Amino acid sequence: MSSSHAAVVLAAGGSTRLGRPKQLLTREDETLVHRAARLALASGAARVLVVVGAQADDVTRAVNDLPVECVVNAQWRAGLAGSVRVAAEALATHAEATLLLTCDQPALEVAHLLALLEASRRASSGSAATRLGDRVGIPAVVAATMLRAALAVQGDRGLRDALNAAGADVIACEAPDLAHDIDVLDDIAAAIAKGWLDP
Repeated sequence: MSSSHAAVVLAAGGSTRLGRPKQLLTREDETLVHRAARLALASGAARVLVVVGAQADDVTRAVNDLPVECVVNAQWRAGLAGSVRVAAEALATHAEATLLLTCDQPALEVAHLLALLEASRRASSGSAATRLGDRVGIPAVVAATMLRAALAVQGDRGLRDALNAAGADVIACEAPDLAHDIDVLDDIAAAIAKGWLDP
């Protein structure tokens, strides 16, 4: 297992549509942010960054028993791109691939992260992402050059456009369960029914 990659858990969002911080929802009594950080560590990452913003103190506290670095996105209200930029700045000297994940996909397992890492090593671009419908997205493994390109990204799109650009040669990995993310209350009910969240 490679240990040269870094990992970034994007956990700064305000969960405005949900009305409560999704980072602190639990699966088997473990908060989703802790679970995402733990899975990132289990992928063999040499460094794990957790980008915090909304509820920063509570989210930081939730991972303080793990060997991770919390970095603050003070502009978290401006969308996901700001968190990816903060991560790119923190990893400016990191020359290897970076695994990007969020904490609102409660079905995520380490096997999918390992599959992404393995696929990224086969891709000429050095990048692999998760197939979500007819596009690809996070979790994703991005080459250092693609992460640096995030410094110019704005809004709530993160690296979606770069990952989906024609000719980007990003290998798409299947993980249908990851299409279930947590945005609204109905998503919580569906995830509880699947056993992915605590009642």
